[in-house]
Amino acid sequence: MSKQDINRDQYCVFGNPIAHSKSPLIHAAFALQTGQALVYERRLAPLDGFALAARSFAAEGGKGANVTVPFKLDACALATALTPRARAAGAVNTLRFDGDTILGDNTDGAGLVADIVRNAGVCIAGKRVLLLGAGGAARGVILPLLEQGPQEIVIANRTVTTAEALVAQFADALAHPGQLRASGFTQLEGRFDIVINATSASLAGDLPPVPPGIFGSHTLALDMMYGAQPTVFMDFAAQHGAQVRDGLGMLVEQAAEAFYVWRGVRPQTQDLLAQLRGSL
Repeated sequence: MSKQDINRDQYCVFGNPIAHSKSPLIHAAFALQTGQALVYERRLAPLDGFALAARSFAAEGGKGANVTVPFKLDACALATALTPRARAAGAVNTLRFDGDTILGDNTDGAGLVADIVRNAGVCIAGKRVLLLGAGGAARGVILPLLEQGPQEIVIANRTVTTAEALVAQFADALAHPGQLRASGFTQLEGRFDIVINATSASLAGDLPPVPPGIFGSHTLALDMMYGAQPTVFMDFAAQHGAQVRDGLGMLVEQAAEAFYVWRGVRPQTQDLLAQLRGSL
């Protein structure tokens, strides 16, 4: 660390692997834009040693950290206080160290909502939303989506009982009965306004087995994964008339939300998103 860096607040991202993370680039851009004096680095934590790595970073004077795969559940267990959205997600991607308090937050859902509403210009209120998958990525975004007031959210999963268990967890957060329900992939009926792929199928070049009739010309189909090329899911949705979007905007927006949690300043994201898009 340079002498200049010693006077700056320290942040990092924990993961394993971590070399691929775009977070240092994103947060350096946010710091420059907002005039915040901070340093942000990647930290590789041992698979069985996240808690020690995070506590050590805090003891060194670290102010906060992002947490990526596979440590989001460990971070949730480490936190001494959780925000409502982190408690609902059951996972933490943002830690803030404040004396003896370790605040755990989850900005994934807020990032997704910001990308859909602000960047894509699609209102969620009153809409039919389809969430594909019932794992951690899906659970992490349900509460922020519900807070937007959709007509309904259908959680579709290969194993319907897993989706049903997720629906049961959010029973107290519903604005009206039936606002959140479970389904199998093949039992889906009618068109949806927003379809979100929260499965890991795109990583393997696969597609959740959904009927093409769920897409229409007014459907926004968003894959949480991103890359230089559209995912198989995005191609399939586009072939059936949908507007498509990948997960890069969600990545930038969840980072902006984490930056706000730490610094109380909300950075602009449009220019950075365009810059990252051009570098994929």
